[in-house]
Amino acid sequence: MQADLFASDAITLDTVLGALRGRMGAANGCTARELVLAISGRFSTADERRLRKVIEALRGAGHPVCGTPDTGYFLAANAAELDRTCEFLFRRSMTSLRQVSAMRRVTLPDLRGQLGLPIGASHESHE
Repeated sequence: MQADLFASDAITLDTVLGALRGRMGAANGCTARELVLAISGRFSTADERRLRKVIEALRGAGHPVCGTPDTGYFLAANAAELDRTCEFLFRRSMTSLRQVSAMRRVTLPDLRGQLGLPIGASHESHE
């Protein structure tokens, strides 16, 4: 059985967003464990995994859910807080991409074929 089957039904888009509305700004951030406990009254690793998936979905829907290991999760109170979280996420993604690039023994730009287009293909003469 998948661990997500044991995750709390209380960890939803609405409940997480509602809990985060009370945590505006980095000074009010909380850990995943604290957030799960606040929402469901209990903690399990399955609940924490569910929370992370819900946060990913909220971010994907455009909600300014911020968080780093130093701050915990919170809603951005201003553009600077959002920028710091976006920079953190970008650095984390680049670290992962560099690892994949090294394991596959390809350059980072070649990883997904960005340089795979023939030169001059889009500059054909239309005379």
